[in-house]
Amino acid sequence: MELFTEGDPIADTKAPTGPIEKRWETRRFEAKLVNPANRRKMTVIVVGTGLAGGSAAATLAEQGYHVKSYCYQDSPRRAHSIAAQGGINAAKNYRNDGDSVHRLFYDTVKGGDFRSRESNVHRLAEVSVNIIDQCVAQGVPFAREYGGLLDTRSFGGAQVQRTFYARGQTGQQLLLGAYQALERQIGLGNVEMNARHEMLELVLVDGRARGIVVRDLVTGEISTEMADAVVLASGGYGNVFYLSTNAKGCNVTATWRAHRKGAYFANPCYTQIHPTCIPVSGDHQSKLTLMSESLRNDGRVWVPKTKGDDRNPRDIPEDERDYYLERIYPSFGNLVPRDIASRAAKNVCDEGRGVGPTKLGVYLDFADAIDRLGRKAIEAKYGNLFEMYERITGEDPYEVPMRIYPAVHYTMGGLWVDYDLQSSIPGLFVIGEANFSDHGANRLGASALMQGLADGYFVLPTTIANYLASGPLEKVDASHPAAVEARTDVEDRIQRLLAVDGDRTVDSFHRELGQIMWEHCGMERSEAGLRKAIGEIRDLREQFWQRVKVSGTGEELNQSLEKAGRVADFFELAELMCIDALHREESCGGHFRAEHQTPDGEAQRDDDRFAYVAAWEFTATGEPSVLHKEDLKFEYVHPTQRSYK
Repeated sequence: MELFTEGDPIADTKAPTGPIEKRWETRRFEAKLVNPANRRKMTVIVVGTGLAGGSAAATLAEQGYHVKSYCYQDSPRRAHSIAAQGGINAAKNYRNDGDSVHRLFYDTVKGGDFRSRESNVHRLAEVSVNIIDQCVAQGVPFAREYGGLLDTRSFGGAQVQRTFYARGQTGQQLLLGAYQALERQIGLGNVEMNARHEMLELVLVDGRARGIVVRDLVTGEISTEMADAVVLASGGYGNVFYLSTNAKGCNVTATWRAHRKGAYFANPCYTQIHPTCIPVSGDHQSKLTLMSESLRNDGRVWVPKTKGDDRNPRDIPEDERDYYLERIYPSFGNLVPRDIASRAAKNVCDEGRGVGPTKLGVYLDFADAIDRLGRKAIEAKYGNLFEMYERITGEDPYEVPMRIYPAVHYTMGGLWVDYDLQSSIPGLFVIGEANFSDHGANRLGASALMQGLADGYFVLPTTIANYLASGPLEKVDASHPAAVEARTDVEDRIQRLLAVDGDRTVDSFHRELGQIMWEHCGMERSEAGLRKAIGEIRDLREQFWQRVKVSGTGEELNQSLEKAGRVADFFELAELMCIDALHREESCGGHFRAEHQTPDGEAQRDDDRFAYVAAWEFTATGEPSVLHKEDLKFEYVHPTQRSYK
């Protein structure tokens, strides 16, 4: 059966030309403006209150727009950005160690395995320096050296120390900065905050995004909210794997509803497996826990040289240990990019040298660092992370090495956007992890926070004005036929889920889907495995609509109903992820095809055939998906075989 057809190619028509260091400045000048009096007459909907959504809502309101903000959490500050640990990159070069905007740009393009747009990445590197100033002004308590200067540390894929941090809770502190800016605007009446509301549909009027349909998660009430533009900042889709480091509520529904309405979904197979997570301990688990990449600054990764060596790690002599990252990649050592570190861990475990009860784990050892720096210094840097690890595992990482193993963490794919962060639907803007734009096939550590705040504080407020200045748009309300139709579709879908009344829980389907995805579309993929996965996903989706049990009603707090709607969307996304991975007959970044690797086991790209963004157009379920290609051009960082050796 045909899985996809190829449609017309697409292009990013908003990206300026000229010297790359001048492109963002050029676009900012060429973008149309909206005068302050007119901004007060315009309404923008922002879905999501993480670093991207919270900063965007606060900044747009500061500019004078009326903003309607929505999140499914009970407070904006509980967005999943709060869980980020390690740091945020910025090309400040405070350490005078050779960093620059160009080097951050280069490292990011290379780290993404040459599958990202140069213009977008350079803009991100430029804006990074402004983010730190913004956050310091807000009072974000970044770590400082003894003399009071901002401290930085190393992260994977870089040989300079450009990562600013707040101990092991950088995301929390940055989000609280964005949250206080948001709360200020809520207090002034410029932002209308709607917590415990989930977006279930996008409203299109004359082909433009003009509103959303939301469900009040407490009362079950469904309402239609209209605006002049819609911004999606709803995060990534890693929970399609069931087990991930994401919060349990993280889902794809907002972006998938937009995809079904015509927004292209780009590079869905690009998923990031983080190398330092607490290993799975049993079938009872519902999520996994991240251990920050920052730990690889001082921790050394190793396994026993001998298969099946079950001795206590402290009893294994130095000459019987394999510090495999330092051995294979001497230039970067333990700070290789995430995709490479994850595959290396998988390889040594596949060889039978894994550690721990399941043998799916490697050691992250701090003994050398404690000897060199002292326990107090390690506590100051990583104390909360060590405490978290001990609470979960019952093991003291000051005394014995941590056990870690890769887990799903981030998604580089997302809705396709142009240079202005506008999707293929006019008036629908997508920011942060919800879009695909900046990281290619692999995100470098500490770059997610950078992108979220760059999009929200600095990029979107400029580019959305260019769209709104083309108005005024026709005033529409919830009685418009398109809005009524969208609301009816939501109500019908809810009733369909409730009417199945089957014999299996939503979680049982989600767990089984996750197992299929991890097995066949996880760290390593193959043609046979992906084809098998597509068949299994389709069969399981059919069972879902015949056997799922959703108790209760739609007119009340009903978490079973919430999860059912999200998992239904995960089924459709999972199939597209596998189709995307199957069609991309190469290995690049987080997408590793077993058939396409170098003799020494590294990812083998095919730049002649696959140097493009794969933007997928939705078709009716069961119909072949439509692939639109956006060719990638490299003028400043020319593709080479990535090497961190």
